[in-house]
This record gives sequence, C-alpha cells and structure tokens, in this order.
Amino acid sequence: MSPAPESPARATPAPNPENAPDAPTLRVPTQLPSGVRLDRVEWKSANRVALWVQSPAMGQAIQVQLMLPATWNSEPDRTYPSLLLLDGLRARDDASGWTLETKISQFFDAKNAVIVLPVGGESSFYTDWVSDAKGDQYQWETFLMQELPPLLQRDWRVGDQHGVAGLSMGGTAAMMLAQRYPDYFQFAASYSGFLDTTSFGMPEAIKVAMQDAGGYPAENMWGPLGSARWQEQDPKLHAEKMREQSVYVSAGSGNTGPWDEPSGLPGIPTNFPGYGLELLSRMTTQTFVNRAREAGVQVTANFRPSGTHTWPYWQFEMTQAWPQYAAAVGIENVEEQCAPEGEIARLAEREPGLGPCLTNEYDVKGGKATDFRFGRVFWSQGTGANSVIGAIGAAYQAEDGPDGSLGLPTSGEKRTPDGTGRYSDFQNGVIYWSPTTGAHAVRGAIRAMWQDQGAERGDLGYPTTDEIANPNKPGVVQGFQGGTVYWSEETGPKIVKGAILKAYREAGAENSALGYPATDEIALSTRNGAFNRFQGGYIYWSRETGAHVVPRGPFFEAWGEEGYETGRLGYPTGPVRTTEEGQVLEFEGGTITVSGGQAEVS
Repeated sequence: MSPAPESPARATPAPNPENAPDAPTLRVPTQLPSGVRLDRVEWKSANRVALWVQSPAMGQAIQVQLMLPATWNSEPDRTYPSLLLLDGLRARDDASGWTLETKISQFFDAKNAVIVLPVGGESSFYTDWVSDAKGDQYQWETFLMQELPPLLQRDWRVGDQHGVAGLSMGGTAAMMLAQRYPDYFQFAASYSGFLDTTSFGMPEAIKVAMQDAGGYPAENMWGPLGSARWQEQDPKLHAEKMREQSVYVSAGSGNTGPWDEPSGLPGIPTNFPGYGLELLSRMTTQTFVNRAREAGVQVTANFRPSGTHTWPYWQFEMTQAWPQYAAAVGIENVEEQCAPEGEIARLAEREPGLGPCLTNEYDVKGGKATDFRFGRVFWSQGTGANSVIGAIGAAYQAEDGPDGSLGLPTSGEKRTPDGTGRYSDFQNGVIYWSPTTGAHAVRGAIRAMWQDQGAERGDLGYPTTDEIANPNKPGVVQGFQGGTVYWSEETGPKIVKGAILKAYREAGAENSALGYPATDEIALSTRNGAFNRFQGGYIYWSRETGAHVVPRGPFFEAWGEEGYETGRLGYPTGPVRTTEEGQVLEFEGGTITVSGGQAEVS
C-alpha cells in the first residue's frame, strides 16, 4: 500500500472522532446457519487439512485450511482454542500466504491450538462489501463470523476461546473483527496493519492499494471514501471496544533490517515499496495505539527500529505474539515434554527425518503410536514399528488412520520400481503416491485386481482418486491413470476407459440404466473396435463411429440377429433417439426402430 497521489486539497478530510458512528457489537451464532455445509475435505499433511465450506453469503464454497494441535490424535476428546490468521492484500486463491511464505507450520505443530487460515480474499479487508467485487460476493465478515465458527465448533473440536491476527490488510481486519465481536475474541494482533483508515488521505491510499492489488474499486467496499461506513470500520475510532481483550500490535520503521538488502543509501533498503508501506503502517499503528491507551486498552506495541513490509518480519512477530495469545486463551505456554519408547524410539533413531517427537506414546486401535514433527510411528505386536510420513501420511489421516479400514502400517515408505513414486503397506491395503497423482489408498478387490495387472507398472498406472462409495446404490469407483475401476458385489472390479468411459459417464455411469460394468473393455477384430458389457446394456466403440450405448433388450437382440458389428449394420453411430415412430438407434448400415417392444430393422 502507498499513499495516494492526490494533492492534500483533494484528500478526504479526517472525521471528527466525537461524531463517528458507533461500530455494532455483534455475536457469533452457536447453531449452523441454513445452507452452510462442508463440501469437501482434503488433507495436506497429517496435521493440516483443507476444508471447502459452502457459504450462502459468498455464493460459493470457500477454502479454509486448519493447522491442527500437537495432541489432536493422542487426545481425541479434547477441544482447543482457535486462532484466526488473516492474509495480506494480495491473498491468493490456492493457499494462505502464511503457509506459502513462512515456516509457521513448524512453529504451530507443537502448540495446542487450532489455527484457522482462510484462503482467498484479495483486497477484501475480510469485510462485507456494499457492492460487487469484480463479480464476486465479498461477504467475508459474514462468512468468517456467522457461518464458519459453528461448523468448526461442531466438527473440528474448536472450543470457546478465540484469537484473531493478521498482517497488513489482515492486521486491519483483525482489529475490526475483534471490535465488532468483543465477546468472541480474547486476543487480537496486527502485524504491520493499517489501523487508521479514515484520517486525512488514508481512504485514497487504500483506494490506490486496492487498484494495484487486483483492480478492486474501494467505493464498492464501504461506499464513498470517508463515509459513515468507512468510519464504522476504522480500528482507531473504536479502540475502546477492546478493553477486555489482549491486544498486540507491531510495525517496523521501513529502514534496512536483518531480512532486507541495503540499497547503498543510508538506512534505505532495495525494497522501496516495502519501505513506504511500512512507514504508513507504523504511522497508522501509532495513531491506533495512542487512541487505544487513552481509552484504557492494554496494548503491547512493538515498534521495531528497522524492517520493511515483508514476510520474514511477520513470521517473527507471530512467534513473538504467541505467549500473549496463549495466556489470553488459557493455553499453558510450555511445550509438553515427550520421549519415544521401545521399538518406536529405535525406529526414530534410524529415521532422523521424522524430527522431534510431539507426543508421548499413546494407544490406538490395535497398537501404539507416537507423533513426530514430520510423521507418525505406529507399533503393534504383529506389525512392528513403522513410520507414515509426508503425503502418504496425509492420505492415511484422511482414511481415519488406524481407526479406518486400512488398519496399521506394515511397512515404512518404499520407492516404487519405476523410481517415480512411493508407497506404504497397511494391514488392509496400500497407499501409493506419485508427483502427478498425489497419494491414494487402494484396497480390497480393486487392489487385488490392480496388483494382478502389474500395479503402477500395468495399464492402469497409479491411482488418481480415493475409492468413492456410491450413495445411490451399493458399490464403489476409483480412478487410475489408465482408466476407472467400478466395483459392486455382483460384478466385482471392472475397468472402463477411454471413449467408452466418456460415453458411460455421459449416460449417467452406474446410476443410469446401464448399471455397473460386467466386463473389462474387450477388443474386437472388426476395425480394431472395442466394447464393455454393463448390467443394463453395452457400449461399443470404433475409431470411425465413436462410443455409443446399445441397450439390452429389443435393440441388442435385433442387432445380434444382423451379426452385431460384423453384420450389415456395423457399429452404432449415435445415441438412442425418441421419434414419432418410436425409439431409434442408428448404425453405419441402417437403423433399428423399437415401438411397443418390437424392433424393426431398416
């Protein structure tokens, strides 16, 4: 962010604090609002998970990532405080800047709090906009404070103690949210935030910054610059609402610091934008601190002698603020001592890449476990001690770990024969990983068939999805690089691939009249065609005609009387159509019309 280029005469005048509109005091609901639901869960590691939460206010599913506490697995009945950690002005849509730009995951993995990381929100200030945000419904405050908290409390063991913190834009938003929800948050922190948004020239500065970071119109956020809505959202004007909260703020000076490169000018870094931004942050943060202390708010303010508007400083401030957050939400700020035991300890000595332990040994279904910084180790009398790490560890967590259908690991991570992937064996399955497909479990009859065909070295290649149960009829489906495997009790595992798979999906796959596949793809000698038989029909393919459904019954019987694809009709050339004469299926050499259950070939 940089000051606006307008002359002082054109800048928005500062409001009179005595006449500023009051910021409302709002509450977080305890019941999940209608329409809010969890659409998707994706484990990024054994202690970080991505949630896609359907938001009625935002009109779409919003990604939120959670960093889970050290004792998440070892104390499954425990609830935890939360820390809502907000991103900066250039927030990305794929991940939070906190996970992309810092190493805080290694800091938080030994802490007992749920770290909540919203993904997205470029130039949003995490607020409810009064108008369109380049086609998006920016209603971030409603999502973060009305829709998300009840879901986290219900499904993700979040308790009743909460903090909020952020950098730059996120620091501004953290103060605003803490003021608007004073009974919800016990702690609030701003790292290089802009905590005075309506003083002389500040609305213009914010407007310029939002134009630079995505081209967002500032007037669409809070209305006309400096208006009552802007004043309602200004942290300095409502500092008195934070009297019962623990508040931490910080800002650098803009001068060259330990993570900056000198420019050759005295005290000036090469990061000129970061220099100017931090000067603005320091000025507005000081204004906020002065007002807050006048209002009786206890503020911890760290104005550093150097440092620019960049990530290394925000990572440092996050770690510095932790003890104050921990005290505010009732966490004992002492990391529990742990020591691995027995075979688990001996394996940890052989695998130093596991890092330090995070828990002592604890009971799991069928055995014991100890969590480490970069993985987990499981032991039982029958399996011995084996580690589960990395993406395979995340996939194992997604399968409910030892409580799930895979059971305990029976091997550590091993390299695949092709040299590109990794896998770990479990009592009831295997998890395979490759750089292009990710990590997925394969089990049961699908695993047996896949391994009989050469596993990842066979035609199917690596798994590309987990096994997905069909909610409409008993059965499962799993994707592989070389095709999709469908399984039901009646048909067993069968492979559908290529153009036939595309036609099968377009027809509704196993939920259609075709049902589950009853055969793998079968090659035909006639013009190198192929077909799959399904419970309710067939799909035939040739290069010239493509893939098309031939239903069981009169169509298939009449075609058979003509010699199928080897007869005069040849291959089907399109889907079944409904006409005045009846249902029609066209072939290379003619047409079959079915009316009243009778088929006529022409």
